[in-house]
Amino acid sequence: MLTEVFFHAFIGGGLIGLGAFLLLLFNGRIAGVSGIAYTALATSGSGNHWRWYFIAGLIMGPLLAQPFGFTLPDTIVGAFDTTDSPLNNTLVTLLGGILVGFGTQLGSGCTSGHGICGISRLSSRSILATCIFMLSAFATVTLIKHGFGGI
Repeated sequence: MLTEVFFHAFIGGGLIGLGAFLLLLFNGRIAGVSGIAYTALATSGSGNHWRWYFIAGLIMGPLLAQPFGFTLPDTIVGAFDTTDSPLNNTLVTLLGGILVGFGTQLGSGCTSGHGICGISRLSSRSILATCIFMLSAFATVTLIKHGFGGI
């Protein structure tokens, strides 16, 4: 049962939870990444610096992990392979980004705010939002893999 994937998921999930807990403990804020990014871009001032450090940490984390031998699995890297159809992959990625932005606005938050922080606070709104996010993701993958001829 304790496979390498299980171990990595367990450790990764624990670290995400620890990071969200520490942000709440020391800053009094939940780790809603879309809200943090929006506020960082929309406002200025000395109280905004922590948001930029948070965003920088999200970007730097994978880069800092590479020297220790951590890499993305081939299945994830292959999703960004543009040798077959660069235009299709670019359009699908662009459309996906627009839909995620729309869904984040519609759901009043993202998967980190609702799925990690909201569910841990037993927020019924966050539980419902996360269920809708997941069902939408399942439907999207099904359409892309089977409904559109496997773009």
